Amino acid sequence: MPWVSLDPFIFTVHHLDRYPEGNAYQGIDSERRMGRNMGSDFSYRDGWSMYHGYEVPGFPQHPHRGFETVTVMQRGYTDHSDSLGATARYGEGDTQWLTTGSGIMHAEMFPLRSTDGDNTMELFQIWLNLPPDTKMVDPYFGMLWKEDIPTVSYEDGAVQIKVVCGSLDGRTPPAPNPDSWASQPGSEVSIWVIKMKAGSTWTLPASAAGLNRMLYCYVGTDVGIGEATVQMDTAAKLVSASDVELRATDSDVEFLLLEGRPIGAPMFQLGPFVMNTPEELQQAFADYRRTAFGGWPWKTPDPVHKRTQGRFARHADGRVEQRDAVPDAH
Repeated sequence: MPWVSLDPFIFTVHHLDRYPEGNAYQGIDSERRMGRNMGSDFSYRDGWSMYHGYEVPGFPQHPHRGFETVTVMQRGYTDHSDSLGATARYGEGDTQWLTTGSGIMHAEMFPLRSTDGDNTMELFQIWLNLPPDTKMVDPYFGMLWKEDIPTVSYEDGAVQIKVVCGSLDGRTPPAPNPDSWASQPGSEVSIWVIKMKAGSTWTLPASAAGLNRMLYCYVGTDVGIGEATVQMDTAAKLVSASDVELRATDSDVEFLLLEGRPIGAPMFQLGPFVMNTPEELQQAFADYRRTAFGGWPWKTPDPVHKRTQGRFARHADGRVEQRDAVPDAH
């Protein structure tokens, strides 16, 4: 289930799927898929879902316009392909930042690379709105690799904060996409993954006034947030200009922090499109039907790279980033 999101964020979801071993196609054998609503399986039966995939779990080609997707991979892998001609395999701590702008089609598939063990996949997908003046910019595909994303440690390592966006104690990750709201001066967008060992305490520092600050607890029991004690799957709206003490009392605790200055513009969403007026939504559907946002350059709607392919990205301009020592890019 998506979590409550506040402007400038639109949508936030945490996926944790404990997939079994993969078959020869990096997918799930038909016997294990029987009885599911294939093409739209969000059942979480046996601890996993197929989503819109048929053999390999994931989300085959689909369109977006008017916002950004930020996909923060914790475990497992995602194979990305899009209508710009960009493609990638990322995971195990990487983040993909995709500005959909005037329109893009992309696929997000979850290859099950291990044939003799489980393929746990965990990610956050966050939709970040674009303001009216940049809602129709050119689409842009960006990668933040795990090696470049800082983790700040406290309490002798008992508290670790992964800074995907924003700044903490002078540690700053690579810049977001150039047309992102997060790249605008004064937007104060932060995306942090906070992990605390049982018995640890950490004070979330105050930031600027007037921001929307949400803290999502997705692991832990009897978790202290200020004066409150909460359980797992709790969303807390915090005052951005105040410090807040976080306490992991009897268990390890994990949080996602989303914070930013509200855009404050009207928002109309229908399916994969997020615009400022109903008329713009109608135009988005018309444009997609007419142009398919540039068409689909791949042979299938659900491309998956070779099992041996490591983490890499091939951008629309042909530039290649190879992060794992595996040479045979698909």
